[in-house]
Formats: sequence, C-alpha cells, structure tokens
Amino acid sequence: MQYDSATKFSPVTLLLHWVVGLTIIGMLATGIYMAEEGVYSLFPIHKATGFILLFVALARVVWRMKNGWPTPAGQYASWEHTLATVVHWVLIVSTLLMPISGLMGSVLGGHGLDVFGLEIFAPNFSVEDPEKTLPINYALSKLGSAIHFYLGYTLIAALVLHIAGALKHHLVDKDGTLKRMLGKQI
Repeated sequence: MQYDSATKFSPVTLLLHWVVGLTIIGMLATGIYMAEEGVYSLFPIHKATGFILLFVALARVVWRMKNGWPTPAGQYASWEHTLATVVHWVLIVSTLLMPISGLMGSVLGGHGLDVFGLEIFAPNFSVEDPEKTLPINYALSKLGSAIHFYLGYTLIAALVLHIAGALKHHLVDKDGTLKRMLGKQI
C-alpha cells in the first residue's frame, strides 16, 4: 500500500480528504438551509449521509494515525505551524463529533435513524399517540443537538481557515501544498 511522501500524497489520503471535506461542506450547507428555511423533508437524507460519513471519517482518522501527519511542503513561521495544527485537529475531531452529536440529537430524541431504507434505530413512538415520537433521553438529545449546532459554526470557521491556508500556500508561498492535495507531485 502506498503511503504519503514529502512530495506526493497517496491515493487513499487524497480520496479520504476530498470525500470527507466535500461531504462535510455539503452537509453544513444542507443543515443551514434546513434550519433557516424549515425544509424538514431533507432530514432523512442529511441523517443517512451523516451516519455513513461517520464511518468514512473514522477510516480517515485510522489512516492518518497509520500514515502519520503530512510533511510540510516548506518552512513556515512557528505561529503558522501552530495555527495549521490547531485547524487540522479541529477539522479531524469535528468530522467525528458532527455525526455523533447529530445521532445523539435525533436518536435520543426518539426520531430514530433510517439509512436509505435500512432502519438502524427505530423511532420511539408514543403508545397513546402512534404519530408522535417520545425522547429516549431528553437531556442527552438536547446536548447532542446543541453540540451539533455550535460545532457546525466552529467547523465552518475551521474550513474557512483551511481553505485560506491552502490558497496562501498556493498563491503566496508557491510551495506545492495545494498541488499535492490535488494528487500532483511537488
């Protein structure tokens, strides 16, 4: 199996980075749209995609642990290295905590989880009113929903910094970092 080198990222690194990154961006945009516009019909797709994304993000974390952190493409000031490290940790942890907190909010809220037709967690319907769901654990459901909400905005800030950093590397430093993330050798 090919691992990352100082001059080129492996196909596994590239695939996991772009699948997780682009899916997270799409999920954040969809989540904001659903919340702002009240489009509840998208929740099943959002939840199913988030559940699947959790496993891809876990694979990415395992790959990163096995493969190690990428070698910087150039020499940078210590504050830049520190900022990049913090942003990368926020991104990695957030890609795990966003789906987990979303699951907490939904499943513990009694709404269950259906992944494109496959019931993973059944809804907790009321015996008195079978059209109504009841929370399994109200407090943990609300905690999960709050984490999901606030972490979403934290993740957006980290993504903006990450993309700005990639553009800085490409346009100002001209160090090949972005080329490496696009599968090219530097």
